[in-house]
Amino acid sequence: MARGPLFQNGYTPHFSGHETFPLRYGWLKKVFDRVAETEDEPDNRNICWDDGAIARFGVGKNMVSSMRHWAKATGIIEEPTGTSAVRPTELGHLLFGPNGLDPYMEHPATLWLIHWQLAGQPEKTTWFWAFSHYPDMTFDRDTLVRKLERLAQERFRDKAWPCIAGNTIKNDVACFIRTYVARQASGKMRYDDVLESPLTELGLIKAIGKQDGFRFVRGPKPTLSDGVFVYALTDFWARYFPHAATLSFEAIAHTPGGPGWVFLFDENDVADRLATLDGVTRGKLRWSETAGLKQVVRTIDISQGNPLSYVPSDYRERGKKAA
Repeated sequence: MARGPLFQNGYTPHFSGHETFPLRYGWLKKVFDRVAETEDEPDNRNICWDDGAIARFGVGKNMVSSMRHWAKATGIIEEPTGTSAVRPTELGHLLFGPNGLDPYMEHPATLWLIHWQLAGQPEKTTWFWAFSHYPDMTFDRDTLVRKLERLAQERFRDKAWPCIAGNTIKNDVACFIRTYVARQASGKMRYDDVLESPLTELGLIKAIGKQDGFRFVRGPKPTLSDGVFVYALTDFWARYFPHAATLSFEAIAHTPGGPGWVFLFDENDVADRLATLDGVTRGKLRWSETAGLKQVVRTIDISQGNPLSYVPSDYRERGKKAA
């Protein structure tokens, strides 16, 4: 587990599906609504993604494919294997349903949730690798491409991955960067080209110096609310350590796919967050430093609990502050 899921037998890499378009404002809500309204129809997967989707969503064919990709990648919809169905998920209903918490993605908690779904899950290879394996704080586009190409070649030689084309990785890296870094407006760009991914608001990656220079912004994340952090922690715990009654500070801070990596926390930031667990979870998760062991102790069954149950409180807290 130390090397993470990208190095496990049976892992399938994904470097495509977005058609080079980063996630855009309004896409997840539009897809959720269409899937929800056709959920009871037989073979609704074809109904959702047929040629009529171009007119329905008001975008081109490639962009329809991209919208579908992002809705699946963020866990807003799911297409069960072996079926011709597509359906909204619990997370989709929570955010975008009739009584959804944030249908227009106006709350920072929603953006952090979406980030976790993309970078905290190994399904999107570049996202997971960049936030959980890239060793430096600064990078440029070419460096990211070269390192991912080297990884893909090594895994191919080990007969663990199929052969991945260099252009596929290059396009994926370009989309990854545009997901987190807003492009500078120019006279030739349309408004929609500049106002791209909502995740640029998180400020996780900043452009620096030369045109293709970037840095990961490590440190405290004031807009990351407690409910989303607990969701991420319990999701991580259930995914990788489902039978463990305790989870060490080291695992939380340094395991690939853990909150420490994905949220770009320093160790002190992780410790500060863990110190509040008892109050946030009403004792279900408790931070302990007994006998020199720094760990989180659980009093619930992680594999059977509902991590999303902690999220709504973040939105209620915002309402109280606004009032």
